[in-house]
Amino acid sequence: MGNNTSSNSNSVPLDNITTATTLFKQEAKVDDKQVTYRIPALIYISAEQTYLAFAEKRKTPKDADAEVLVMRRGLWKNDKEVKWDSGHQVLNSGFLLNHRSMNPCPVYEKESKMLFLFFICVPTKVSEDDQIKARQNQAQLCYITSKDTGRNWSDVTNLKDVISEKEKNWATFAVGPGHGVQMKNGRLIIPAYAYYFDSKNASSSPVSRAFAFYSDDKGSTWNVGNQMEDLVSNECQMAEIDDTLYCNARSTSGHRVEALSENGGETFNKPKSAPLIETGKGCQGSVLKILSSDQSTWLLYSHPSDKNKRKDLKIYVNKSPMDPMQWETIKRINKGPSGYSDLAECGDQKYIACLYECGQKREIEKIVFNLSNI
Repeated sequence: MGNNTSSNSNSVPLDNITTATTLFKQEAKVDDKQVTYRIPALIYISAEQTYLAFAEKRKTPKDADAEVLVMRRGLWKNDKEVKWDSGHQVLNSGFLLNHRSMNPCPVYEKESKMLFLFFICVPTKVSEDDQIKARQNQAQLCYITSKDTGRNWSDVTNLKDVISEKEKNWATFAVGPGHGVQMKNGRLIIPAYAYYFDSKNASSSPVSRAFAFYSDDKGSTWNVGNQMEDLVSNECQMAEIDDTLYCNARSTSGHRVEALSENGGETFNKPKSAPLIETGKGCQGSVLKILSSDQSTWLLYSHPSDKNKRKDLKIYVNKSPMDPMQWETIKRINKGPSGYSDLAECGDQKYIACLYECGQKREIEKIVFNLSNI
Protein backbone atom coordinates (compact mmCIF):
# COMPACT_ATOMS: atom_id res chain seq x y z
CA MET A 1 0.00 0.00 0.00
CA GLY A 2 1.42 3.37 -0.94
CA ASN A 3 0.87 6.90 0.26
CA ASN A 4 -2.66 7.45 -1.03
CA THR A 5 -3.90 10.45 0.91
CA SER A 6 -5.10 12.51 -2.06
CA SER A 7 -8.78 13.07 -2.78
CA ASN A 8 -8.63 10.70 -5.75
CA SER A 9 -7.66 7.68 -3.66
CA ASN A 10 -10.43 5.23 -2.80
CA SER A 11 -10.25 1.58 -1.85
CA VAL A 12 -14.06 1.19 -1.91
CA PRO A 13 -16.66 3.37 -3.61
CA LEU A 14 -17.08 6.82 -2.07
CA ASP A 15 -20.38 7.83 -0.46
CA ASN A 16 -21.32 4.19 0.26
CA ILE A 17 -23.37 5.16 3.31
CA THR A 18 -25.57 2.79 5.30
CA THR A 19 -27.45 5.24 7.53
CA ALA A 20 -27.16 8.93 8.40
CA THR A 21 -29.26 10.35 11.25
CA THR A 22 -29.37 13.97 12.43
CA LEU A 23 -29.03 14.04 16.23
CA PHE A 24 -28.57 17.76 16.91
CA LYS A 25 -29.75 20.62 14.69
CA GLN A 26 -29.22 24.38 14.74
CA GLU A 27 -32.40 26.18 15.84
CA ALA A 28 -34.15 29.16 14.26
CA LYS A 29 -32.83 32.63 15.07
CA VAL A 30 -34.49 34.51 17.92
CA ASP A 31 -33.40 38.09 18.62
CA ASP A 32 -30.28 37.57 16.50
CA LYS A 33 -29.35 34.52 18.56
CA GLN A 34 -29.28 31.00 17.13
CA VAL A 35 -28.90 27.97 19.40
CA THR A 36 -26.15 25.84 17.88
CA TYR A 37 -24.81 22.37 18.71
CA ARG A 38 -21.09 21.82 18.23
CA ILE A 39 -18.11 19.63 19.20
CA PRO A 40 -19.36 16.02 18.80
CA ALA A 41 -18.12 13.15 20.96
CA LEU A 42 -19.16 9.52 20.53
CA ILE A 43 -18.66 6.34 22.53
CA TYR A 44 -19.96 2.77 22.08
CA ILE A 45 -20.41 0.64 25.20
CA SER A 46 -20.36 -2.88 23.81
CA ALA A 47 -21.63 -4.60 26.96
CA GLU A 48 -24.84 -2.59 26.68
CA GLN A 49 -24.83 -2.32 22.87
CA THR A 50 -25.34 1.40 23.40
CA TYR A 51 -24.06 4.54 21.70
CA LEU A 52 -23.83 7.81 23.58
CA ALA A 53 -23.50 10.98 21.50
CA PHE A 54 -22.43 14.22 23.22
CA ALA A 55 -22.25 17.85 22.10
CA GLU A 56 -22.06 21.41 23.38
CA LYS A 57 -25.26 23.44 23.35
CA ARG A 58 -24.43 27.06 22.60
CA LYS A 59 -26.53 30.22 22.73
CA THR A 60 -24.96 31.27 19.41
CA PRO A 61 -22.37 29.62 17.12
CA LYS A 62 -19.52 31.36 19.00
CA ASP A 63 -17.16 29.39 21.28
CA ALA A 64 -17.64 32.02 23.98
CA ASP A 65 -21.41 31.34 23.96
CA ALA A 66 -21.13 27.64 24.81
CA GLU A 67 -23.46 26.82 27.68
CA VAL A 68 -24.12 23.18 28.65
CA LEU A 69 -23.38 19.65 27.47
CA VAL A 70 -26.13 17.52 25.94
CA MET A 71 -26.43 13.82 25.11
CA ARG A 72 -28.45 11.35 23.09
CA ARG A 73 -28.55 7.57 23.56
CA GLY A 74 -28.80 5.01 20.77
CA LEU A 75 -29.29 1.22 20.91
CA TRP A 76 -27.52 -1.01 18.38
CA LYS A 77 -30.03 -3.31 16.71
CA ASN A 78 -29.30 -6.70 15.14
CA ASP A 79 -30.70 -5.48 11.85
CA LYS A 80 -27.69 -3.18 11.53
CA GLU A 81 -29.24 0.07 12.63
CA VAL A 82 -29.26 2.27 15.70
CA LYS A 83 -32.49 3.27 17.42
CA TRP A 84 -32.11 6.67 19.10
CA ASP A 85 -34.08 8.00 22.05
CA SER A 86 -36.24 10.98 21.13
CA GLY A 87 -34.84 14.35 22.10
CA HIS A 88 -31.62 15.15 23.92
CA GLN A 89 -30.75 15.04 27.59
CA VAL A 90 -29.18 18.11 29.21
CA LEU A 91 -26.35 17.07 31.53
CA ASN A 92 -27.37 19.32 34.39
CA SER A 93 -24.67 18.10 36.79
CA GLY A 94 -21.87 18.71 34.26
CA PHE A 95 -21.16 22.34 35.06
CA LEU A 96 -19.59 24.81 37.48
CA LEU A 97 -21.47 27.94 38.55
CA ASN A 98 -20.86 30.92 36.23
CA HIS A 99 -18.85 28.71 33.83
CA ARG A 100 -19.57 27.21 30.44
CA SER A 101 -18.96 23.49 29.83
CA MET A 102 -16.94 22.57 26.73
CA ASN A 103 -15.07 19.78 24.90
CA PRO A 104 -16.88 16.57 25.90
CA CYS A 105 -14.45 13.63 26.15
CA PRO A 106 -15.93 10.26 27.28
CA VAL A 107 -13.98 7.17 28.33
CA TYR A 108 -15.28 3.84 29.67
CA GLU A 109 -13.56 1.83 32.43
CA LYS A 110 -14.47 -1.76 31.58
CA GLU A 111 -13.80 -3.53 34.87
CA SER A 112 -15.83 -1.18 37.07
CA LYS A 113 -18.27 -0.45 34.23
CA MET A 114 -17.87 3.24 34.96
CA LEU A 115 -18.38 5.84 32.25
CA PHE A 116 -16.38 9.05 32.68
CA LEU A 117 -17.30 12.20 30.81
CA PHE A 118 -14.44 14.70 30.93
CA PHE A 119 -14.80 18.33 29.90
CA ILE A 120 -13.48 21.77 30.71
CA CYS A 121 -15.31 24.58 32.47
CA VAL A 122 -14.40 28.15 31.52
CA PRO A 123 -15.73 31.38 33.13
CA THR A 124 -18.65 32.65 31.07
CA LYS A 125 -17.04 35.95 30.08
CA VAL A 126 -13.53 34.65 29.43
CA SER A 127 -12.42 33.49 25.96
CA GLU A 128 -9.50 31.28 24.97
CA ASP A 129 -7.81 34.33 23.41
CA ASP A 130 -8.25 36.28 26.64
CA GLN A 131 -6.37 33.60 28.55
CA ILE A 132 -3.61 33.30 25.95
CA LYS A 133 -3.04 37.06 25.84
CA ALA A 134 -2.98 37.30 29.64
CA ARG A 135 -0.95 34.06 29.96
CA GLN A 136 -3.30 33.03 32.76
CA ASN A 137 -5.27 29.79 32.62
CA GLN A 138 -8.86 29.96 33.85
CA ALA A 139 -10.08 26.61 32.49
CA GLN A 140 -10.98 23.89 35.01
CA LEU A 141 -10.61 20.13 34.42
CA CYS A 142 -13.87 18.39 35.35
CA TYR A 143 -15.73 15.12 34.94
CA ILE A 144 -19.01 13.41 35.79
CA THR A 145 -19.61 9.64 35.91
CA SER A 146 -22.39 7.18 35.15
CA LYS A 147 -22.85 3.46 35.86
CA ASP A 148 -26.05 3.07 33.83
CA THR A 149 -24.97 4.23 30.35
CA GLY A 150 -25.79 7.86 30.94
CA ARG A 151 -29.28 7.59 32.41
CA ASN A 152 -28.05 9.05 35.67
CA TRP A 153 -24.93 11.11 36.34
CA SER A 154 -22.86 11.94 39.39
CA ASP A 155 -22.17 15.41 40.70
CA VAL A 156 -19.25 17.17 39.05
CA THR A 157 -15.67 16.51 40.15
CA ASN A 158 -13.21 19.38 39.70
CA LEU A 159 -9.61 18.16 39.34
CA LYS A 160 -8.08 21.54 40.10
CA ASP A 161 -5.38 19.97 42.30
CA VAL A 162 -4.21 17.77 39.41
CA ILE A 163 -3.31 20.75 37.24
CA SER A 164 -2.31 23.23 39.96
CA GLU A 165 1.46 22.96 39.37
CA LYS A 166 1.32 22.62 35.60
CA GLU A 167 -1.04 25.54 35.04
CA LYS A 168 1.59 27.97 36.32
CA ASN A 169 2.99 27.74 32.77
CA TRP A 170 -0.30 27.16 30.95
CA ALA A 171 -2.09 30.06 29.30
CA THR A 172 -5.07 27.71 28.88
CA PHE A 173 -5.80 24.05 28.10
CA ALA A 174 -8.55 21.70 26.97
CA VAL A 175 -9.30 17.99 26.62
CA GLY A 176 -9.94 16.12 23.37
CA PRO A 177 -12.46 16.80 22.11
CA GLY A 178 -13.83 13.34 21.36
CA HIS A 179 -13.35 9.94 22.99
CA GLY A 180 -10.63 8.84 25.38
CA VAL A 181 -8.96 5.40 25.52
CA GLN A 182 -8.54 2.52 27.94
CA MET A 183 -5.30 0.68 27.22
CA LYS A 184 -4.89 -3.09 27.53
CA ASN A 185 -3.14 -2.68 30.88
CA GLY A 186 -6.15 -0.77 32.23
CA ARG A 187 -4.69 2.72 32.03
CA LEU A 188 -7.26 5.38 31.16
CA ILE A 189 -6.15 8.06 28.69
CA ILE A 190 -7.70 11.49 28.18
CA PRO A 191 -6.11 13.36 25.23
CA ALA A 192 -5.44 17.04 25.87
CA TYR A 193 -3.47 20.09 24.81
CA ALA A 194 -2.24 23.23 26.56
CA TYR A 195 -0.82 26.57 25.51
CA TYR A 196 2.56 26.52 27.27
CA PHE A 197 4.71 29.62 27.89
CA ASP A 198 8.18 30.25 29.29
CA SER A 199 7.66 32.19 32.52
CA LYS A 200 11.23 33.50 32.29
CA ASN A 201 10.61 35.08 28.89
CA ALA A 202 7.89 37.71 29.07
CA SER A 203 7.97 38.31 25.32
CA SER A 204 7.43 34.69 24.30
CA SER A 205 4.02 33.71 22.95
CA PRO A 206 2.26 30.63 24.38
CA VAL A 207 2.59 27.58 22.11
CA SER A 208 0.07 24.76 21.85
CA ARG A 209 1.34 21.26 22.77
CA ALA A 210 -0.55 17.97 22.99
CA PHE A 211 -0.27 15.62 25.98
CA ALA A 212 -2.35 13.11 27.97
CA PHE A 213 -4.03 12.88 31.34
CA TYR A 214 -3.87 9.30 32.63
CA SER A 215 -5.09 7.11 35.49
CA ASP A 216 -3.88 3.69 36.67
CA ASP A 217 -6.50 3.15 39.38
CA LYS A 218 -9.73 3.06 37.38
CA GLY A 219 -10.12 6.81 37.47
CA SER A 220 -9.73 7.40 41.21
CA THR A 221 -6.64 9.58 40.73
CA TRP A 222 -5.26 11.33 37.64
CA ASN A 223 -1.81 12.38 36.45
CA VAL A 224 -0.53 14.87 33.86
CA GLY A 225 1.79 13.59 31.13
CA ASN A 226 4.56 15.66 29.58
CA GLN A 227 3.78 17.81 26.56
CA MET A 228 5.17 17.06 23.12
CA GLU A 229 8.24 19.02 22.06
CA ASP A 230 9.14 20.80 18.82
CA LEU A 231 6.08 20.82 16.54
CA VAL A 232 2.94 22.77 17.38
CA SER A 233 0.14 20.33 18.23
CA ASN A 234 -3.40 21.16 19.30
CA GLU A 235 -6.70 19.26 19.57
CA CYS A 236 -5.87 15.56 19.48
CA GLN A 237 -7.05 12.00 19.84
CA MET A 238 -5.16 8.84 20.75
CA ALA A 239 -5.25 5.09 20.13
CA GLU A 240 -3.27 2.08 21.36
CA ILE A 241 -1.20 0.18 18.78
CA ASP A 242 0.01 -3.01 20.46
CA ASP A 243 1.63 -1.53 23.60
CA THR A 244 2.30 1.89 22.06
CA LEU A 245 0.09 4.95 22.44
CA TYR A 246 -0.44 6.81 19.16
CA CYS A 247 -1.43 10.50 19.01
CA ASN A 248 -2.85 12.38 16.00
CA ALA A 249 -3.07 16.15 16.52
CA ARG A 250 -4.35 19.29 14.85
CA SER A 251 -1.69 21.64 13.50
CA THR A 252 -1.27 24.96 11.71
CA SER A 253 1.47 23.61 9.41
CA GLY A 254 -0.79 22.25 6.64
CA HIS A 255 -0.29 18.63 7.77
CA ARG A 256 -1.36 16.64 10.82
CA VAL A 257 1.10 15.86 13.60
CA GLU A 258 1.66 12.26 14.73
CA ALA A 259 3.61 11.03 17.75
CA LEU A 260 4.15 7.80 19.72
CA SER A 261 4.48 7.09 23.43
CA GLU A 262 6.18 3.95 24.74
CA ASN A 263 5.10 4.61 28.33
CA GLY A 264 1.37 5.12 28.04
CA GLY A 265 1.29 8.86 27.52
CA GLU A 266 3.77 9.92 30.19
CA THR A 267 6.08 11.18 27.44
CA PHE A 268 5.92 11.19 23.64
CA ASN A 269 8.69 10.67 21.13
CA LYS A 270 9.58 13.58 18.87
CA PRO A 271 6.42 14.31 16.85
CA LYS A 272 6.44 14.15 13.05
CA SER A 273 4.52 15.99 10.37
CA ALA A 274 2.24 13.36 8.81
CA PRO A 275 1.33 13.10 5.11
CA LEU A 276 -2.29 13.64 6.16
CA ILE A 277 -3.46 17.05 4.96
CA GLU A 278 -4.60 19.59 7.55
CA THR A 279 -7.46 21.92 6.64
CA GLY A 280 -6.82 25.68 6.55
CA LYS A 281 -5.70 26.87 9.97
CA GLY A 282 -6.60 23.48 11.38
CA CYS A 283 -9.59 21.33 12.27
CA GLN A 284 -10.16 18.63 14.86
CA GLY A 285 -10.02 15.02 13.63
CA SER A 286 -10.67 11.58 15.11
CA VAL A 287 -8.65 8.37 15.29
CA LEU A 288 -9.77 4.87 16.24
CA LYS A 289 -8.07 1.48 16.48
CA ILE A 290 -9.96 -1.47 15.03
CA LEU A 291 -9.15 -5.13 14.42
CA SER A 292 -9.39 -6.39 10.85
CA SER A 293 -10.89 -9.73 9.86
CA ASP A 294 -7.46 -11.35 10.30
CA GLN A 295 -7.11 -9.68 13.76
CA SER A 296 -4.38 -7.28 12.66
CA THR A 297 -4.49 -3.73 14.04
CA TRP A 298 -5.68 -0.92 11.77
CA LEU A 299 -6.05 2.77 12.45
CA LEU A 300 -8.99 4.79 11.17
CA TYR A 301 -8.96 8.57 10.86
CA SER A 302 -11.73 11.05 9.99
CA HIS A 303 -11.21 14.66 8.90
CA PRO A 304 -12.30 17.19 6.24
CA SER A 305 -10.28 16.38 3.11
CA ASP A 306 -10.01 19.83 1.52
CA LYS A 307 -6.75 21.61 2.29
CA ASN A 308 -8.35 25.06 2.39
CA LYS A 309 -11.91 24.74 3.68
CA ARG A 310 -13.76 22.51 6.10
CA LYS A 311 -15.59 20.31 3.61
CA ASP A 312 -15.82 16.76 2.24
CA LEU A 313 -15.37 14.63 5.36
CA LYS A 314 -13.48 11.42 4.64
CA ILE A 315 -12.42 8.33 6.55
CA TYR A 316 -8.85 7.07 6.04
CA VAL A 317 -7.22 3.79 7.04
CA ASN A 318 -3.67 2.78 7.90
CA LYS A 319 -3.20 -0.99 7.81
CA SER A 320 0.44 -0.62 8.95
CA PRO A 321 -0.11 1.97 11.67
CA MET A 322 3.53 2.25 12.74
CA ASP A 323 4.29 3.61 9.27
CA PRO A 324 2.89 7.14 8.76
CA MET A 325 3.28 6.82 4.97
CA GLN A 326 0.64 4.10 4.71
CA TRP A 327 -2.56 6.13 5.01
CA GLU A 328 -5.14 5.70 2.28
CA THR A 329 -8.67 6.95 1.78
CA ILE A 330 -11.55 4.57 2.44
CA LYS A 331 -14.49 6.79 1.60
CA ARG A 332 -16.14 10.17 1.74
CA ILE A 333 -19.01 10.15 4.23
CA ASN A 334 -20.12 13.75 3.76
CA LYS A 335 -19.95 15.92 0.66
CA GLY A 336 -19.86 19.65 1.34
CA PRO A 337 -19.31 21.63 4.55
CA SER A 338 -17.90 19.30 7.24
CA GLY A 339 -16.29 20.01 10.60
CA TYR A 340 -15.38 18.17 13.78
CA SER A 341 -15.96 14.41 14.00
CA ASP A 342 -15.61 11.42 16.32
CA LEU A 343 -15.26 7.75 15.39
CA ALA A 344 -16.54 4.78 17.39
CA GLU A 345 -16.60 1.01 17.00
CA CYS A 346 -19.74 -0.86 16.11
CA GLY A 347 -21.73 -3.91 17.19
CA ASP A 348 -20.87 -5.46 13.82
CA GLN A 349 -17.17 -5.15 12.93
CA LYS A 350 -18.05 -4.69 9.25
CA TYR A 351 -19.36 -1.22 10.10
CA ILE A 352 -17.94 1.96 11.61
CA ALA A 353 -19.76 4.80 13.34
CA CYS A 354 -18.96 8.49 12.95
CA LEU A 355 -20.56 11.52 14.60
CA TYR A 356 -19.79 14.71 12.70
CA GLU A 357 -20.66 18.34 12.05
CA CYS A 358 -22.04 19.26 8.63
CA GLY A 359 -24.50 21.46 6.78
CA GLN A 360 -25.61 22.93 3.46
CA LYS A 361 -23.92 26.34 3.79
CA ARG A 362 -21.83 25.95 6.95
CA GLU A 363 -20.50 22.93 8.82
CA ILE A 364 -22.10 24.03 12.11
CA GLU A 365 -25.73 23.55 11.04
CA LYS A 366 -26.17 20.05 12.46
CA ILE A 367 -24.46 17.02 13.99
CA VAL A 368 -25.09 13.72 12.18
CA PHE A 369 -24.54 10.09 13.16
CA ASN A 370 -23.32 7.98 10.27
CA LEU A 371 -23.11 4.19 10.19
CA SER A 372 -21.19 2.90 7.19
CA ASN A 373 -19.41 -0.23 6.03
CA ILE A 374 -15.62 -0.47 5.97
